[in-house]
Amino acid sequence: MDRLLVTGGAGFIGSNFVRHVVDRTRMDVTVLDKLTYAASREALAGLPADRVRLVVGDILDAEAVDPLVRDHDAVVHFAAESHNDNSLADPGSFVRTNVLGTYTLLEAVRRHGTRFHHVSTDEVYGDLALDDPTRFTEATPYNPSSPYSATKAGSDHLVRAWVRSFGVPATISNCSNNYGPWQHVEKFIPRQVTNVLDGSRPKLYGSGENVRDWIHTDDHSSAVLRILEDGAIGETYLVGADGEHSNLEVVRLILELLGRDPDDFEHVTDRAGHDLRYAIDSTRLRSELGWEPRYADFPSGLAATVEWYREHADWWRPHKQRTEAAYAARGQ
Repeated sequence: MDRLLVTGGAGFIGSNFVRHVVDRTRMDVTVLDKLTYAASREALAGLPADRVRLVVGDILDAEAVDPLVRDHDAVVHFAAESHNDNSLADPGSFVRTNVLGTYTLLEAVRRHGTRFHHVSTDEVYGDLALDDPTRFTEATPYNPSSPYSATKAGSDHLVRAWVRSFGVPATISNCSNNYGPWQHVEKFIPRQVTNVLDGSRPKLYGSGENVRDWIHTDDHSSAVLRILEDGAIGETYLVGADGEHSNLEVVRLILELLGRDPDDFEHVTDRAGHDLRYAIDSTRLRSELGWEPRYADFPSGLAATVEWYREHADWWRPHKQRTEAAYAARGQ
């Protein structure tokens, strides 16, 4: 593969993946991104102009998508509406982007025989009880809880159907919660970090017992590249770094890293339908493709992320006031 098309490549996870590809391969990358509020040109700044090109466009626009797919050897599909709170307020935009957008891409790769990798989430599996010893595997039944996870589940099913019905050369990965540079301040970790950096208190949904399985976005990027290069067509791989921590634990760790009392936070109204626990079993990815996470120690990865936000206040601060106003309107 010499030419790679990355949808949503100016967003949080997508831009980190583009940087990973440029650093570790010889592939040229075209980014197709709508440049919504959650994306930024800054996330791609400094990359070589002779290897990375940004095309501003919508994955729902078949006339724009088709020639891009035709001219590339592979597509990695990150583009999605992804914030659960937003999906509760405006589910229609999630249906359009996550389901119809994926359909548009699948039809283009079907026409041109292009390799396709679809990036999804562990949230399609629903949640686990806090005391459940099991973790999600590739065989776990789908049981989505929110409009976001339901639309991602729908897009996963479309990919599998296009593989079976039309022979589209595709793979899927379902990843746990990402953290790292360039993540919008509406998301849990950057919101809490930037609250503390601004001198306010972190906000904790409900009791804070909800557990997420955290993975650094660099590790997610390396997993996606490995699947793209070596994954078996038609197969699904779960991506996780054994990073289970409750929201309460994460907030306390952020406060400690920034020199604050670990109990200096406030409880806010819980999210509707808030999943209890996510947990990924990435045995297949590790055993079949030889992948291992670099950031196996969550506290050290979080410390590096905290420092990144401290050093990049000029990037996130323009978004902060509007984000907090939206949360305040919901009592969160």
